[in-house]
Amino acid sequence: MTSENIPASPSVPGASDEASTEGLENLRTVAERIKANVQKVVVGKDQAIDLALVALLCRGHALIEDVPGIGKTTMAKALSASLDCEFRRIQFTPDLMPGDVLGGNVLNMQAGGFDFRPGPIFAQVLLADEINRATPRTQTALLEAMQERQVTIDGETRSLPDPFIVLATLNPIEMEGTFPLPEAQLDRFMLRISLGYPTQSEESEILLRFNNPMIEPVIDAVMHIDDLNAAQHLVTEVRVDDTLRTYLLQVVDATRNTEELQLGASPRAAISLYRASQAWAAIAGRQYVVPDDIKAMIPPVLSHRLIPSSQARLRGRGADAILQDCMRGVPVPIER
Repeated sequence: MTSENIPASPSVPGASDEASTEGLENLRTVAERIKANVQKVVVGKDQAIDLALVALLCRGHALIEDVPGIGKTTMAKALSASLDCEFRRIQFTPDLMPGDVLGGNVLNMQAGGFDFRPGPIFAQVLLADEINRATPRTQTALLEAMQERQVTIDGETRSLPDPFIVLATLNPIEMEGTFPLPEAQLDRFMLRISLGYPTQSEESEILLRFNNPMIEPVIDAVMHIDDLNAAQHLVTEVRVDDTLRTYLLQVVDATRNTEELQLGASPRAAISLYRASQAWAAIAGRQYVVPDDIKAMIPPVLSHRLIPSSQARLRGRGADAILQDCMRGVPVPIER
């Protein structure tokens, strides 16, 4: 894959199509409001919330992975409530069928024909709760929707609402009653978010804040669809220097040329990393990407797409450790 696969950003400071200072300031303000909204129910986890905002600003899908009880579903619901968008939730279970997700044609006895009854996938923000508890057949029902923003039912293609964003929670695959996600579906998630256990001080605050179950925080929408569309367009105008674009592609290529990985990063992964770096810079209030933006986005964007070789797994080497080695093998551009 060469640098021609991703369009170059304007290299002239102050170019007309660069993100404006005022627009970035507004974006940063709204991002902070959403973050404060989510933190009404999620204590701490600043980086995890920022990563969720990156997916939102890039029209990407996010995979929230961790053990039960950490707050995965709570964070996804709070983020959805912060947006003026239609929200649906699907609880994935082993008996869930593709028709329960997509919908289908139902016989109308009075009209003497079939009427289409849309499934919960016809929403702007879809929470796929515990997605890996459903069978692979049901999981693959999301493939077309996540990539092409459309579904095909009984030979008829129907467009999904705009925007269409999937927030999926995932239990570790070692847990009982889970099915591994197909590689094609993992590649459709822009990034993976891991919450982790709270610190002792954070957990103490959780106990105090949620001691009374009768009092629930009120989360109002703080971003409307027009504002979201404007912010998503603004992110695409954040400048990426040619040297940084080359660095990004070299890291992606390194994952394809190591014997420790059976499957490296795809071109879709490179595009996701490029856009995520732009969004990370925009959230920080910058009109341009710096090397640290790319380095910060590499693990959440690439690690879930990589498959270690059998020899690497025998040595206890996971995708995260191998990815760190790939990053260390690529020199970081330094400003002259």
